[in-house]
Amino acid sequence: MQMSSSRKVVELFYDVVSPYSWLGFEVLCRYRNVWNIELRLRPSLLGGVMKESGNRPPAMVPNKAVYMQSDLNRLAKYFSVPVCFPENPFEVMFEKGSLNAMRFLTAVSEKEISGDVMLERVSREIWKRIWSNDQDITLPESLSEAGLKAGLSASEVEELLQLYKSQPVKDRLKHTTEEAVKHMAFGFPLTVCHVDGKAEAFFGSDRFELLAHCIGEKWLGPQPDEQTAKI
Repeated sequence: MQMSSSRKVVELFYDVVSPYSWLGFEVLCRYRNVWNIELRLRPSLLGGVMKESGNRPPAMVPNKAVYMQSDLNRLAKYFSVPVCFPENPFEVMFEKGSLNAMRFLTAVSEKEISGDVMLERVSREIWKRIWSNDQDITLPESLSEAGLKAGLSASEVEELLQLYKSQPVKDRLKHTTEEAVKHMAFGFPLTVCHVDGKAEAFFGSDRFELLAHCIGEKWLGPQPDEQTAKI
């Protein structure tokens, strides 16, 4: 990958089945114009990372599952992200999963001409469906609705619904997931900062202070625009 000399490249590997990924995603999107970074969104498959790393989902451990719900309630308020546990989280995360959604987002990424503008918007709409409104994200009509709400035209959505089933899109999602594994991923979100030719990987949505230090920037809290206005 060719890195920009003036702006530090920060990659975010994520899966919409992960609510913690949503938190990390929103914070980094807020900071993309505050820090001197080039943010690259990398839709990946959490299930593939868990399998390759031999990890277990936290929700599969009873005590972690109980903690996760209260933890996400606190984090939703702190980060101002409308995370809300679905009625049946086991079904959402493990029975239905996010394969179709992540292929759809990969297709959106394939069609981007420059930057990740539409990928950001569609990702957010799919997260809202699963982690705010307890709606399905596996059916084509659900993905279509998310795309339309994000600002895609009906014809663009129809094209993406064909593209996301294609082998090149499936291969790209697999390749991006393998890239995350090469960075020693064992879960998401995974943020990879490229500094002085070296990749530094950070797991989770609670390492922003350390991440900022790594790239020579300042952590201004979850709402940097508010903090900037006060300075």
